[in-house]
Amino acid sequence: MKALIVGLGAIGQRHVRNLRLLLGNGVEFLACRVRHLSQTITPELTVDPNRDVEHTLGVRAFNNLEEALEQKPTMALICNPTSLHLPVALLAANAGCHIFVEKPLSASLAGVDDLARELDRRQLVGLVGYQMRFHPCLRRVRELLAAAAVGAIIAVHAHVGEDIRGWHKYEDYRQSYAARSDLGGGTILTQIHEIDYLFWFFGMPRRLFSVGGHLSRLELDVEDTANILMEYHILGKHVPVHIHQNYLQRPAKRTLEIIGDAGTISVDLMTPSLSLVDAQGRIVEATAYNGFERNHLFIEEMRHFLNCMQGQESPLVSLRDGARSLEIALASKASLISGRVVELTDGNLQLGA
Repeated sequence: MKALIVGLGAIGQRHVRNLRLLLGNGVEFLACRVRHLSQTITPELTVDPNRDVEHTLGVRAFNNLEEALEQKPTMALICNPTSLHLPVALLAANAGCHIFVEKPLSASLAGVDDLARELDRRQLVGLVGYQMRFHPCLRRVRELLAAAAVGAIIAVHAHVGEDIRGWHKYEDYRQSYAARSDLGGGTILTQIHEIDYLFWFFGMPRRLFSVGGHLSRLELDVEDTANILMEYHILGKHVPVHIHQNYLQRPAKRTLEIIGDAGTISVDLMTPSLSLVDAQGRIVEATAYNGFERNHLFIEEMRHFLNCMQGQESPLVSLRDGARSLEIALASKASLISGRVVELTDGNLQLGA
């Protein structure tokens, strides 16, 4: 089996290590490299200056995508900046590759349908890299919601905040894709996991309104703060769902609270832990996921991708699911820029009054 990696930064190197763990010597790694940086990035997101990445990971590098695709890879992992995902993914699909695209799917919806049609035509797998769907806390939340454990939901609050300057110790945050509009950055797209898992739980919102923007003294040209208020239609009720995102918070915080008329689910995704409180305020479930390691999410995500390629499972986050999460994010950006409510009707964005 041959695996092509497009973008051999931190996440690309992580996927190489995890595929090697899962497949051993049964996989040959190819890489399309533009910047040709030699640094090996450790699992702790530091740079080991004494190890060359291609030699360390056993990767055969190519200067352009066409040359790499001539090697007939089985799969292509698209790990380059967000705004560059779709053109590369479409060329790889045209060459017969199963496609794994890092989140978010793109910085716009242009080209998504073309890629979806090509994958369908060739019966290829397309998976979007939302590893948080493999998080044990969020999987348990899905089970509790299916069991109506908190009764009728009246409010949902999701929060994610972390300082962008500490994400990658090996690079100047100002040059990272997350800080640059031309590469598809900004907190709404970069911290899109909350949008995606709420879509996983509840489907598409009816409408939304966003406020925020570049509110800090960070040197970037994208929004560093966003507050998104969405209206969901859940069991016949119009339910408010709120997401807060920021690029500044220390210590980092990632939480979820779902409030119902029969109880409350509280999740700390950093710890990680989950609690369920009933209508009388009694704790009826409290779980700490001891021994949890963040890389487990990426391993399970990659294991799932391999199983999908072999026809053993259906994609948990299909290309079309990834497009729906992207649609919500783009609606949020449109609202933030326009100052107006955005309606989401039949998959089409419409600016409200």
